[in-house]
Amino acid sequence: MPAPIDHLLERLKALQTELEALIEERRKALKYRVVRRRVVFEAGVRAQHRAARVRLRDFLARTRPLVVLTSPLIYALIFPFVVLDLFVTIYQAICFPVYGIAKVRRRDHIVIDRHMLAYLNGIQKLNCVYCGYGNGLLSYAREIAARTEQYWCPIKHARRVEGAHSYYPGFVDYGDAAAFQAELELLREQLRQMKDERT
Repeated sequence: MPAPIDHLLERLKALQTELEALIEERRKALKYRVVRRRVVFEAGVRAQHRAARVRLRDFLARTRPLVVLTSPLIYALIFPFVVLDLFVTIYQAICFPVYGIAKVRRRDHIVIDRHMLAYLNGIQKLNCVYCGYGNGLLSYAREIAARTEQYWCPIKHARRVEGAHSYYPGFVDYGDAAAFQAELELLREQLRQMKDERT
């Protein structure tokens, strides 16, 4: 990989670390912390949250009828989501050990905790559970697909890819046959090293 790309990747990691520090500062300002994957608010915060909740009757009165009519379409996606969840979980359980790829921890991607916020009403909580599952599932599936891509075909596309996954910058350049032959095993070894770091 060319040195300028390495430099940019290091800058991205530094910015990610800086962003995480800012998020942690924001948590402190909002008076909560995460203890063993559980959110703990400081005393009195939950009472303030309950006072800010919009009652269900008021919430529904403000909702446009077309929004209500589209909700069955949104929630119908639960069926393909569950099928996707099942298939990618089975796929990685069977194939990743064969390839030597570290398994993706589902719980690192599917996070459902917003329904615990006292300032949300019942419908908002249901929506938050659904969105947490749907977006988390797509993140989980994307990580599995990204590791699979690094194992089998770690070549950048000729055209720009919008929102490429985190492994993509390390792929070999399109049209560089020599680099592909030379680096394929190194890229696969990176996936094996991830496994070694987890255990």
